Amino acid sequence: MTDATTFVTDPHVGVTGVEDDKDVNIDDDLLGDLDEEVVPLKYSITSYGADYVVDVLIRRIEKGDIYIPTFQRGYVWTHRTASRFIESLLLGLPVPGIFLSKEGETQRHLVIDGQQRLRTLQYFYDGIFTPLKRSFSLTGVQPRFAGLTYKTLEDDDRRRLDDSIIHATIIKQDDPSDDESSIYHIFERLNTGGTSLLPQEIRTAIYHGPFNMALDDLNRTAAWRSIYGDVSPRMRDQELILRFLAFNSYRKSYKAPMKDFLNRYMGSNRNLDLQNAEELRRAFVPTVEQIFAAVGSRAFKPGRALNAAVFDSVMVGVAQRLERGALHDIKALGQAYEGLLNDPTFQSGSTRATANEQRVKERFEAAIVAFRDLP
Repeated sequence: MTDATTFVTDPHVGVTGVEDDKDVNIDDDLLGDLDEEVVPLKYSITSYGADYVVDVLIRRIEKGDIYIPTFQRGYVWTHRTASRFIESLLLGLPVPGIFLSKEGETQRHLVIDGQQRLRTLQYFYDGIFTPLKRSFSLTGVQPRFAGLTYKTLEDDDRRRLDDSIIHATIIKQDDPSDDESSIYHIFERLNTGGTSLLPQEIRTAIYHGPFNMALDDLNRTAAWRSIYGDVSPRMRDQELILRFLAFNSYRKSYKAPMKDFLNRYMGSNRNLDLQNAEELRRAFVPTVEQIFAAVGSRAFKPGRALNAAVFDSVMVGVAQRLERGALHDIKALGQAYEGLLNDPTFQSGSTRATANEQRVKERFEAAIVAFRDLP
């Protein structure tokens, strides 16, 4: 284990996310702080404007030069709304611009805001309104265009659409240079779809890459699925694994808020530069398997809900013990777990102000001591 790397964090409030009706109930007292976030002016960001001709924009998307993050709930426009957007371009009416983030390593552009418009253009040019899996013929528009597809447009109308301009604001974080945490905050504030994205959904879009694939792989671990339940449609199970991995290696560098700590860890390790996939697997899989063997599916649930603070600290405590060798007494592990849950210091650190730096330190110290001498 190493604690040498420091993740500089900023004093704004972070949370695990808002509970989804179809998701597991997670007990985390950070949930009430979503609206209190304050982002400090500590970033150096370059931004500039660019005008894209629509048919060039489509080609760049198809080549992957412009990357649109995908979510299960990502496209929310109706067929009628999408048709009216295309009609606006055909009529020469101005449409809202898009926001792109230029990635330093790949030079690709990540769509921060505007995926509804860009997806609509893709669907129309492809001829299929993908959400409904049917032909994309214009509906709810003036009679001149009603029922037409891209291929059946009059030549002059098709050229007008191809030559339409979409304005883009392109941003790049210059400092700090080792993560893209400012992009997270811009993404979070600009995406105003019907259902707000949760922190891990945004991280998955911004920090896409090898680490994210490793996280998805760990999320399939059988013991973890037995404890958590069905795969979270809002990626809250993946966020819990991220919490464990970040704290297991860098808890001594933790500074509130939790959300920013996780952002910086995932951003810094997006290409597995800090720990490779095998190191992450060795940390997570044996730990959750041992806990499941000792406690069963009620692990991390001191009440009815899965407690995020109990999860991250118990996982770290057991992982630290396993670094010294295999456990030989599963019953002793279960007893140590029950004893930890009854420890007043641990209870305080896992039930109130769980992102507070002192509470975080206290509960991790208690967990590490609880499992340290297990045979």
